[in-house]
Amino acid sequence: MFLKKVDGPRAVTLPDGTKMTRADLPAGNTTRWVASRKARVVRGVLYGLISQAEALQLYGLSEEEFRSWVAAVAKHGEDALKTTALKKYRET
Repeated sequence: MFLKKVDGPRAVTLPDGTKMTRADLPAGNTTRWVASRKARVVRGVLYGLISQAEALQLYGLSEEEFRSWVAAVAKHGEDALKTTALKKYRET
């Protein structure tokens, strides 16, 4: 079996005890961003599986967009990442 050389860990343990690996991250060519995929990228960066710079480059995200995902999760949980919930969780 061949393992591709990657910088950083191959897997991290999340606070709930589950393991997250690089295979759990969305594909690099993802164009349809549903809440679950956004949440996986946020968790991957926050728990050290992938660096923020690597995530921004891999997924073609702006720093502002990624920060908005992190802020939404921190303030309201993963439900705030749903497109249909934008109005409900939007700051006024």
